[in-house]
Amino acid sequence: MAYKSRVVPMPEPNLAHTLADTLPSMAVESRGADFPDPQLLVLNEELAAALGLDCGWLRSDDGLRWLTGAYGGHATAYAGHQFGQFVPLLGDGRALLLGDLPSPVGRVEIQLKGSGPTPFSKPGSDGRGALGPMLREYLVSEFMHVAGVPTTRSLAVLTTGETVLRQHGPVPGGVVVRVARSHLRVGSVQYAATQSADLVGDVVAAAGFDTPEDLLAAVMERQLDLVAQWMRLGFVHGVMNTDNTALSGETIDYGPCAFTERFVGDACYSSIDTGRRYAFGNQPDIMAWNLTRLAEALLPVSNADAMREVLGDIEPTWHRARARHIPDPEALGEASDITTYNREHHGGPVFIPRNQMLESAIAAAEQDGNLMAYRELLAAVTDPYNAKAGPAWMAEPEGEAPFTTFCGT
Repeated sequence: MAYKSRVVPMPEPNLAHTLADTLPSMAVESRGADFPDPQLLVLNEELAAALGLDCGWLRSDDGLRWLTGAYGGHATAYAGHQFGQFVPLLGDGRALLLGDLPSPVGRVEIQLKGSGPTPFSKPGSDGRGALGPMLREYLVSEFMHVAGVPTTRSLAVLTTGETVLRQHGPVPGGVVVRVARSHLRVGSVQYAATQSADLVGDVVAAAGFDTPEDLLAAVMERQLDLVAQWMRLGFVHGVMNTDNTALSGETIDYGPCAFTERFVGDACYSSIDTGRRYAFGNQPDIMAWNLTRLAEALLPVSNADAMREVLGDIEPTWHRARARHIPDPEALGEASDITTYNREHHGGPVFIPRNQMLESAIAAAEQDGNLMAYRELLAAVTDPYNAKAGPAWMAEPEGEAPFTTFCGT
């Protein structure tokens, strides 16, 4: 998603609600929690300007209320296979789709994560987000964007003035505001398939396709190409459930993500992936599995033969994607550091969000409210091809020390 041209700023955004209008049975009106003291920690001024958003207004009391969902929006319904187990109704349990607006790349949606409970929240869920994972999503998604990897983007991170209880005890609450071409996902089609063939057809149309076969073929091409780009950088998504597989082909949900420095198949950092289902080397096979689940969900408006014909191209599609982005996997596999190899042989980035340095920067922000290290790392990874964008030590490997990430729910 490149945002270069700008549109005229507006004091208060005038959002449309295209997804809710198009798929009314899959969207429920909701609003954010009443947070005691929302404060803007990070604002993506370049992205805001490209979207025509007034940064001064966003920093105002009204803007902060809008950025935390006080003006309302919609929680959307979807299903999903979570670690292989099908859940017929998940939905936005801590997310709120504010709406959509024009951008230089077409209409985009603005969604909040961590804004409080919705009608889809699980019993006992607070619907909130911890600040650390929100800061991680902002920084890593913006790095992925400038590295050329299809991704949702981050507009802002806010603290809420609340404390939430998570794995390591009480931590500051946080909200991330993200921008995507679409939040429709494989799980959206799966939910529609539990309801009616007509609703499946409506989702296909809402995603911009004339036929279910066209949708499956396009999502297959997009997602397998995306996985190859992840692996070129050593990116481990960590939670490749079908509800986190976007039909747009954008990387979505940066909860327990991490980067492996070695091209090692069993690299896994997520605290919730105890079976290593979503380990680094499993990502192509898992994506093929997710695509097969998409084909099954499309059966009410297609047929098994047509779906099998499209799926028959999975393996050659993956090989083409891997050849485009990882031309010499054997050499990459022997490298002591993926980033160094890419930089020296393929003009890759100097800086990436290495695990320990990002975790250290997030810890300082959470525990002491000190954003200095976070901002220094953010500056480096959002100008990653410029060796002067950060200190030299940030470009050095950390070594594969034990490391665990938590999704923050």
